[in-house]
Amino acid sequence: MKMNHKNITFEVKMSSRQDEQDFQKFLRDVDEITNLIQGLNSTDVTVQEKAMAETEKRLVSTAAYGEDGCKYKVDRTLINTETSTLPDQDGVMNPESFMAAVEKDAKQRARKRKENEALANALKQEGNDAFSKGDYEMAIQKYTEGLKKQKDMQVLYTNRAQCDEKCIKALFHMGKAYLAQKEYIKSRECYQKILEFDPQKEKLCKGCLNEVDLEEKKQCEEEKALRELESGKHSAVSVNELLQKLNKPDENILYYAGGIRLLTDLIRDGNEQIVFRTNNGFSIISDHEVIRPVFCAKTESSAEVELVLSLLFLWQEVCKGNEENQRLLLTHPDVNLQLPTLLVSEVPEIQEHCLALLCLFAETDYGRNLLIRHLDTTKWLQIFLSFIKYFDNRAKQAMNILTNLIMDDKFKVQCRIKLSTGTLPVFMELLDSVKIVDEFALAQGIAIMGDLCSDVVIQMQIAESQECWQTCLNFVDKCWNEIKITRYSECLHALLGLLMNLSVEPNLIIQDLAVDIAGKCISLFGSKDGRIVTRAIGLLSRVLPADPAVVEESVKQGVVNKLIKFLKVGGETTTGYAMKTLAVCAESSQQAQQQIVKSDKKCKLLLKLLCSPNELVAGNAAFCLGKCLEVPGEATNMLDTDVVKVLLKVAGGDAQRNSVQENAAIALGKLCTADARHISRLRELNGMAILKSSMKYVQES
Repeated sequence: MKMNHKNITFEVKMSSRQDEQDFQKFLRDVDEITNLIQGLNSTDVTVQEKAMAETEKRLVSTAAYGEDGCKYKVDRTLINTETSTLPDQDGVMNPESFMAAVEKDAKQRARKRKENEALANALKQEGNDAFSKGDYEMAIQKYTEGLKKQKDMQVLYTNRAQCDEKCIKALFHMGKAYLAQKEYIKSRECYQKILEFDPQKEKLCKGCLNEVDLEEKKQCEEEKALRELESGKHSAVSVNELLQKLNKPDENILYYAGGIRLLTDLIRDGNEQIVFRTNNGFSIISDHEVIRPVFCAKTESSAEVELVLSLLFLWQEVCKGNEENQRLLLTHPDVNLQLPTLLVSEVPEIQEHCLALLCLFAETDYGRNLLIRHLDTTKWLQIFLSFIKYFDNRAKQAMNILTNLIMDDKFKVQCRIKLSTGTLPVFMELLDSVKIVDEFALAQGIAIMGDLCSDVVIQMQIAESQECWQTCLNFVDKCWNEIKITRYSECLHALLGLLMNLSVEPNLIIQDLAVDIAGKCISLFGSKDGRIVTRAIGLLSRVLPADPAVVEESVKQGVVNKLIKFLKVGGETTTGYAMKTLAVCAESSQQAQQQIVKSDKKCKLLLKLLCSPNELVAGNAAFCLGKCLEVPGEATNMLDTDVVKVLLKVAGGDAQRNSVQENAAIALGKLCTADARHISRLRELNGMAILKSSMKYVQES
């Protein structure tokens, strides 16, 4: 049964000053209506009936409340109240009288509607006449009056919208209406006009244009598949025939499993996928009274296992590269409920092929959106991390799915829900079991946890778990002790990245563990893996500011000399972290200042880094130099260097960060204060004005 959807319309109130809240409500209404239309056009009788029920419900709600959401008093038509329609003395109404009254009322309503339709058509014509004369204000008035007479006359909406082509809501409504009528070119034009008038609606229009593309592609594919079926193409006919055989009731499980396997073998390209869809394949299989009961987490026989596996293979072939089939599969009510249960099946093969199906979805933006919208993914982070304990393809598949899903912010929000109670215990258990899990999958899982910390709520939840911090630090020890003879470098590299993300914002737990964290970071400086060294320095740069006592302890362990060594040979990222860490040490430790002066003769390295194009490096180098100039005799020791010239260049430069110029100005002021002979060089370079302005910073510091 195919429903005509062209007459289902809702009024859009025209106003150039509608606020954003009203607009968003409008968009939600349009989406709901579009879904209803798709349901009414479905070849699945069950989906049709559900859509019809929802449509009736919505129409009743609209009649009671009106389009603005306000409840109105319903003006009910009074049925004939003559004596013949009243109950008799026994309290029973005469059936003939009642039916006559109802029939009379129905005729009155039909006559009234016919009159209103005639009036609406007349007003439409008057509006058209005004429009042709360029009197758009009058045209809008006539179209609006027509809608008051007959609200479901769609042409009045379209005509009225044409009078104000810059009305975003009208264009959006027109785009949806044209799409429902399969006029794809006109639908695209509406969304493109919205972009012209309001570029900020780019995300909205992009989604709408993608929807148009998908619908047009779907129509073309289905028309082609129909032609092939009608022409007798072998593969198309075979798919249809197999579906009919699978629709037979009361056969044994292996009959259906074998038939589904044969059906899967037939689906070689997009045409067979579409024949499967257009011939009610999803419902024939998913709604089958024999197939449905075995499609669950607990399978009791080898025949049931075979049937479930055959289904998973079929759905992979049917959905591969086909967005409409993907949508139909995930929106099918039974599949929507049953598919997630297969993730926790007791049969490894079922888990593996369920993961393979989900991988297919997770690889594309469209597929990811379907998963997150239609399945309950709140426990998925916990479930997928648990697959790391398996030394087979399941671990790799699960991590690939998570890697793709975390690109969607909606998934991150869902991960918050079970993070503390479900995910963290599983994650810590994996870290404790490092020697008996798939280390490559574990490294990927740790990296995923680190990436999730881009969500502030998740980052805070993990960072405030002292147990998680302690487990991570123990994991560092395990990896470092084993790294020379095993393959745990990837795990350690990933974990350091996670800890760096957790330490972005200081908290009491980091302060309590700062000594332990700093000690582990310094020990990792001995790694032959440059990536591990770089992240160890980065983590140290974020932990040291937590407590001056930690700085002193790190300086005693020789951190200054090691950092200067890295600054001489390190790459850009390593240099940035090392320079920041050195500046933190110099800020609160006189011993650190003295070690820098001793290790970096005449501060040549710092002068070189002052000229770095990386402003963070240059600013920290200037700060560090200013602290070193507090060491007695260092300013005098630098008389024969270009320190004045370099500092003047930086202090008077055009860096985007004000701290770069300020730190250079402070260092210049300290230089001249410590040894006045630098002032002569300053005069030669016409830099007295910069020195004068920098003195206030020196006094403040």
